[in-house]
Amino acid sequence: MSEPRPPEWGKSTPDTEERRFLEGPARRGSELRRALKIFGECIRGFRGLHFVGPCVTVFGSARFGEGHPYYTLTRGVGEALARAGFTVMTGGGPGLMEAANRGAKDAGGRSVGCNIILPQEAKPNAYLDHWIEFHYFFVRKLMLAKYSFGFVGAPGGYGTLDEIFEVATLIQTGKLHDFPVVFVGRDYWASLVHFIRGTLLEKEAICAEDIDRIVITDDPDEAAAVIREHGMRRFGLSYAAPKRRRLLFERPLPPPR
Repeated sequence: MSEPRPPEWGKSTPDTEERRFLEGPARRGSELRRALKIFGECIRGFRGLHFVGPCVTVFGSARFGEGHPYYTLTRGVGEALARAGFTVMTGGGPGLMEAANRGAKDAGGRSVGCNIILPQEAKPNAYLDHWIEFHYFFVRKLMLAKYSFGFVGAPGGYGTLDEIFEVATLIQTGKLHDFPVVFVGRDYWASLVHFIRGTLLEKEAICAEDIDRIVITDDPDEAAAVIREHGMRRFGLSYAAPKRRRLLFERPLPPPR
């Protein structure tokens, strides 16, 4: 099936704030301004996501649109997660991110997005109850990890691999609780799983327990059940909503639309 391709970011994207930040040393005043901007993005993210409830983050490609089998699969995952009582969080963009958010809305659940601002990036998708926009990828990834009880890797490319393996590394090194990591789409991920099992494990670059944390399935209900069972067993899903502090002008999120 032929799919429309988004712009080639590396070939046509003009300088961005993050690119300039990563170019190396700059004037001290510029570095300070950027540090304050990064801090501001963190605070905005913390405030904006403080009341979202127990989340599951779904990573996936922006390149597979409505009508593609992967879109249908990921929409089912979003629906199953919402029925299990989770807020569905994504990068907020099109493609499989939209599919997961749309599935959450199908089930009457809450749908949240952390969108990245790029010169040619699509706007936040239409199935979000709440979203926050970020300039910096690393701040966005922080938010996607910080508020989640589990992670789903839907079919995707460099961005999806970057996000899901950063989560796997945080879990491996004990920086993050050993929340479940579920890959959906057996055929899509088969070569990657073969590489993990047949090369990384065989060459002792990872250990067996690093693989045991990963589940691969084609069944949205199984993906949601794995995350829900793990959450109930380890954490009881006894999520207590934070109290609103009027002095900080905090407002709980409205109920799902």
